[in-house]
Amino acid sequence: MIGLPAGTRVWLAAGVTDMRRGFDGLAAIVQSKLAEYPFSGHVFVFRGRKGDRIKVLWWSGDGMCLLAKRLEQGHFVWPQAESGSVCLTPAQLSMLLEGIDWRRPQRTHRPARV
Repeated sequence: MIGLPAGTRVWLAAGVTDMRRGFDGLAAIVQSKLAEYPFSGHVFVFRGRKGDRIKVLWWSGDGMCLLAKRLEQGHFVWPQAESGSVCLTPAQLSMLLEGIDWRRPQRTHRPARV
């Protein structure tokens, strides 16, 4: 996972995105549908129709980065909404990229030491 600067917000674009889109097409979605500025340094995540592919768009300060990932088995957990966006923490983004359900992570119980 790329280390994100402090204060970076992660936005999931609800609904389905055409995975043929590249830098410019995804940046246009960020501006028009999410009403955000694609060069803000925030991270924007988009999911394909089948749910096994995502693309991540991020302005690193000196250039636009585009990360694509396809799961060989399973699908990425996504909000049920058809439009809008959902804000995640960087930890939730890490879980999402690993194919883990970021909405209800299971925490392990650690007994207190005596």
